[in-house]
Amino acid sequence: MSSIDSQRRVVSGMRPSGRLHLGHYHGVLKSWTRLQHEYECYFCIVDWHALTTDYEASGAIAQHVMDMAVDWLAAGVSPSSATLFIQSHVPEHAELHLLLSMICPLGWLERVPSYKELQQHLQHKELDTYGFLGYPLLQAADILLYRAGLVPVGADQLPHIEFARDVARRFNHLYGREADFEDKAEAAIRRLGKKTAKLYTSLRKSYQEQGDVEALGTARAIIKEQQTITLSDQERLYGYLEGCGKLLLPEPQALLSDAPKISGLDGGKMAKSNSNAIFLRDTSEEVAEKIRRMPTDPARGHRQDPGEPTRCPVWQMHVTHSDEAVRQWAEQGCRSAGIGCLECKAPLIDAIRAELAPLQERALDYEQNTDLVRSILADGAERARDEARETLVEVRQAMGLGYR
Repeated sequence: MSSIDSQRRVVSGMRPSGRLHLGHYHGVLKSWTRLQHEYECYFCIVDWHALTTDYEASGAIAQHVMDMAVDWLAAGVSPSSATLFIQSHVPEHAELHLLLSMICPLGWLERVPSYKELQQHLQHKELDTYGFLGYPLLQAADILLYRAGLVPVGADQLPHIEFARDVARRFNHLYGREADFEDKAEAAIRRLGKKTAKLYTSLRKSYQEQGDVEALGTARAIIKEQQTITLSDQERLYGYLEGCGKLLLPEPQALLSDAPKISGLDGGKMAKSNSNAIFLRDTSEEVAEKIRRMPTDPARGHRQDPGEPTRCPVWQMHVTHSDEAVRQWAEQGCRSAGIGCLECKAPLIDAIRAELAPLQERALDYEQNTDLVRSILADGAERARDEARETLVEVRQAMGLGYR
């Protein structure tokens, strides 16, 4: 297994469902464009996940994948700073999913909160399939395949990250133990040198006997700094530190997003399925028309009626897209009836148009050069496969399948 720092590696994915909207941009893509310069990032278009709920309408997936790739690139997700690829172009995702399915208790899948919630929400679809039941495990495989330490998510996705940790922990428990693991771990400690070995042993004892998390972090840092021991010894020392075997699959942690929730045209959560979205490639005319038709505070039945901004979907969009001066003008004008609703909407239209203009200019370049987009995704898939193959070699060997 290659020497990687899991805590410096980020993996995230997005299900292709068509063109992206402002909710995706502010909620995910702007964060990705920052993370790609701070971490080693793998961003995946998870087309197999699209099949878990839309297997009967799979003909649209190819176009949705291309639309998503263009929007990612136009938003500033860069192939020179991150690895962009399509899930199904890296078949190791499917193999790891299969192997993990052999050890995943059925009850774990049935207890994932989104399983019942989505069944209720999508009652018009036939979802009594293994693909739908097992999609959290496929998601776990997507993460664990790259031994990522961090996964950027919203709070609603936390159960999925906990599930991935449980799967990694169970795998390490079942297959991380070498027959002579403790002897090899103790030998590795001696190779640290007398002073460092004593410190490691002390920190290990503090963590295991007293639950000292700070000691755990210090010991991990010490192991990471060692240049005189092998990669296998490093993995043994990590595992020995935590009281388990060799850590084959690091347990991922959630990187919680602080992005604001983006309200849609009706005041609810912006979503394509809610028909309340402004898409990143909407024309200026489409943006203006959508905002002009937005509902406003029902208390403002007449131009002279004062309103309450907190009840108005237009105000919610001002909070995200307008500067402080415009927000103050809109808030005061609404409450005093100093401005009408159409007046209030005008600077919002201008702000969103200005925000989307450079993105749309870049998108046009990619729309006109789809071969370049495909090449970027193909190169990303090759880089991703290099990492995925290394993980699968270790996993197969651990499971007794290393006889290829």
